Amino acid sequence: MRKGKVLSKIKYGAAPLALLMAFIFLFIAVGGMELGQVMASAMASNIDGEAAVEPASDTYDLIVVGGEPEGIAAAVSAARNGLRTLLVEEGAALGGLMTLGGLNFLDMSYGPDKELLTQGIFAEFYEEMDNAFDLEEAKAYFLQLVEQEENLDLRLNTSFVAPVLEGKTIKGIEVKEKGQDQAKSKVYYGARLIDATVDADVAAAAGVPYTVGAEDYGRPEELMAVTLVFRVKGVNWPYVFIYNNLMRLLSLLKEGWGDPFAGANWKVAWGYGQQALEYQAHDPKVRFRGPNLARQKDGTVLVNALLLFGVNGVDPVSRVQGIARGQAELPYIIEFMRERFPGFARVELVDTAERLYVRETRHIQGEYRLTITDVLENRDHWDRIAHGSYPVDIQPTAPDNLGNVIGKPLIYSIPFRCLVPLEIDHLLVVGRSASYDSLPHGSARVIPVGMATGEAAGVAAAYSIEKGLGFRELSRSEEAIGAIQERLLKQGAHLKVYTPPRLAVMDHWAYPAMSAMRELGLAAGGYGNDYRLDQPIQYWDAQYVFTQTLARITALVERGFARAENIDEIESGKAPVEIVFAEGLNKGDLLLMAARLLDKNKREWESADAALSYLVEQKYLRPAEAEHFADLAGSPTFGELYAAAAALQKGLYTRETK
Repeated sequence: MRKGKVLSKIKYGAAPLALLMAFIFLFIAVGGMELGQVMASAMASNIDGEAAVEPASDTYDLIVVGGEPEGIAAAVSAARNGLRTLLVEEGAALGGLMTLGGLNFLDMSYGPDKELLTQGIFAEFYEEMDNAFDLEEAKAYFLQLVEQEENLDLRLNTSFVAPVLEGKTIKGIEVKEKGQDQAKSKVYYGARLIDATVDADVAAAAGVPYTVGAEDYGRPEELMAVTLVFRVKGVNWPYVFIYNNLMRLLSLLKEGWGDPFAGANWKVAWGYGQQALEYQAHDPKVRFRGPNLARQKDGTVLVNALLLFGVNGVDPVSRVQGIARGQAELPYIIEFMRERFPGFARVELVDTAERLYVRETRHIQGEYRLTITDVLENRDHWDRIAHGSYPVDIQPTAPDNLGNVIGKPLIYSIPFRCLVPLEIDHLLVVGRSASYDSLPHGSARVIPVGMATGEAAGVAAAYSIEKGLGFRELSRSEEAIGAIQERLLKQGAHLKVYTPPRLAVMDHWAYPAMSAMRELGLAAGGYGNDYRLDQPIQYWDAQYVFTQTLARITALVERGFARAENIDEIESGKAPVEIVFAEGLNKGDLLLMAARLLDKNKREWESADAALSYLVEQKYLRPAEAEHFADLAGSPTFGELYAAAAALQKGLYTRETK
C-alpha cells in the first residue's frame, strides 16, 4: 500500500476554540515557553564511493552526465528501454542535491484533482521514501535502483572535463576519475548524451547558448540565493509539532494571530517566519529565513533556512567560499534558535551539507523556451513530456528583499522542445537549467518535475536511436513525439491532455497589460493569483513600476533581447525625462509620464487628454484600456498603472529571441 503522500495538515472543523484549548494543554505538557509567552508571540555519513567495476567498453548508446535525481531517472529510463547506458557522477554517492546537498523535503506538484503529477520513476521513489526522507536511506535507494539495471554502468568519483565534438554534434565526454593521474583523462563515447548536471555544464562547454540568472527579464547579474543546509540535534520535536500547528490554528481564528504559513507533522515542520526576520546576520550577505525542518532516522533535524548571497554557483572556488561563510555564521544562528524558536532550547549544530543548494545559474536556449505565461495560464503543449504545478517561487536575490511568489499554476505541461538545446546535436538537457525562462524556472526547477523530464529524456534517447532520428528532428515530428508519449504512459507517467483551466483574472480588462508587466517581473499574484488590479496605488508604486520598466528594457536592449523602438539612445536606464511621481497622483499623471518618455519630438506635454489621444493613436494603449482613463483626475488602480506602464513597454521595444 502506498504511504500517505500529502503532508499531514490538521483539519479544523466547526469548533476551533476546542482545538485551541487542546493544543494549549498539550503545549504546556510538552514543556517550553510559558503559556503567556506563547500567546503573546502568537498574537503579535555517506555510502563510500567505491568506483564501479570497469565497463566492458568505452562506447555506449547513451551517456548521462550527473548523478542528480534527474540524471538517475534519465539513466534508469534509458536502460529499461534497452540502451546500454553510462551514468557519470563526480561525487562519492548518488542523489546530488537530495543527498549531498541535504534537500530532503521535496516541493510537490499536484493537479486540479489533487493527483500527483510527477508519476513514473519519481513515484517509485515517492512510494518508497515519501517526500521527506533519511539521507542515508536515499543514497542506498538510488544506488540500488541503478545497480539493479543490467544495461546501466555507473562511474562515481568521475568528473566531467570536456565534451567530445565532431562539428556541431556531441560524440562523447572527456572525464577524470578520482585517484587517477591528474595529467591523464579518459574518453567515453556515446551515440546520444544527456546533460543532467545542475548547471548544464556539458551543454555550456559544447557551445549551447544560455542566459544567466534573471538577465532575460532585465535583471543582469541577479541570481536567487543559495542555501547551506545544516543538521542539528537536541530538537524537542513534539514541542515543534504542537507549536507550529498552534500557530496555524490561531491564524484561522483571527487575522494577525499566529502564522498561516506554519505547520508540522511527525516528519517535517515549517514556520518560525516572524522570528527568523528578527535575526541580524553578522555577514552582510547572509540571511536567515523561516526554516523547513525535516527529521532524520537518528533523531537529528535538517534545516533549510540559511540564505547566502553573492555566490557564483558555477565557480568551484566561490562555492567553497560560500560554504565557509555559511559555517562561520552558524554559531550565531544556533544561539538565536535556542533563544527564539520554541522547541530548540537545547539545540546543537551537528554538521552541514557537503554541497550548496544552488537554485539558479544557467538557463539554456532550446528549441522552445518555457515562459511565465505558459505556466500561469496553465497551458498545455502538443509535445508535453511532463506536468508541473508548483508555485512560481522566486527566492530572494539580495539581503534586502524577501523574494516573491509570482503566481500559482493549477497545471502546466513542459514541452519536449525545452530539453533540446540550440546549436548542438545528439544532446538533451534536463533539470533546472533546461530551456526555461528565469521566472517560470521558479516552478519548473523543483526536483520531482526534473525527474519526470529526465525519464522522458531517457525514452526519447531510445526512440531516437531506434529510428535514426536526431533530437531536433524528433522534436518537430508529431508522430515521433506521440510514440514517446505512449511509451511514457506505459511507464506510468502523467501526461493527460487537458483544457487549460482559465483563471478569473484572465477576464479582467487589465490582464493583457498586467501579463506584460509580469513578463518583466513587475507583477505578482502570490499563492492566490491576486494581482490587486482594482486596488488603488500609492505614488511610490508608480515610481517603482515606471523606473523599473525603463531600467529592465534598457538591460534587455543592451544584451540583445530586445530592439529599441522609440528611444534613440538608451544608456544605463537614463530616461529622456525624469521619472517623478508625487503624492496625490491621478490617472492623467500616468499617461503624461508615458507620453513624455515615448515622444521622440520631446513635446511639452501639459494635457493628459492629449497624452491619452497620443497613446491610443500610436496603438500603445488599447481602446478597451483607454476607457478606464475617462476620469483623468481619478485615483489610479494597479490595473491602470500596469496599462500605462505596458504602453511604455510597447512603445519602447520589440522583444526578440536571443
